[in-house]
Amino acid sequence: MTRRYEMVYIFDSSLDEEQVKAHLARFHALLVTPEKPEPVTQSNHWGKRTLAYPIKHRETGYYVIEQFETSPKLLGEFERAVRLEGAVVRYLLVVNEGEVPRPPVAPKPFSEAEEETEAAEVEE
Repeated sequence: MTRRYEMVYIFDSSLDEEQVKAHLARFHALLVTPEKPEPVTQSNHWGKRTLAYPIKHRETGYYVIEQFETSPKLLGEFERAVRLEGAVVRYLLVVNEGEVPRPPVAPKPFSEAEEETEAAEVEE
């Protein structure tokens, strides 16, 4: 059984895009299963951004957000590889549970005729 996950990586900003892609390819190889030969469904490279606060004495980082599907059994080794990689400054892995719930639609306001009908029904 596979589950959907979302991962945010912050790489060292001294890396260029090709080096980041090489690290990601190595991480992706750990997620491959016979059912899912291509586990990554979406990958967004945000590029170099200023961090909100210094992390490991770094002011900037290279951001990558990915969504992928894999077996939960493979996550232990995957997270271990990401944690031990010196080029990864910070990461966050979450279960992707689908779309954000939408607020319910507000009821339509009553027209004057409907208000009068309801008032008459209450009186009786």
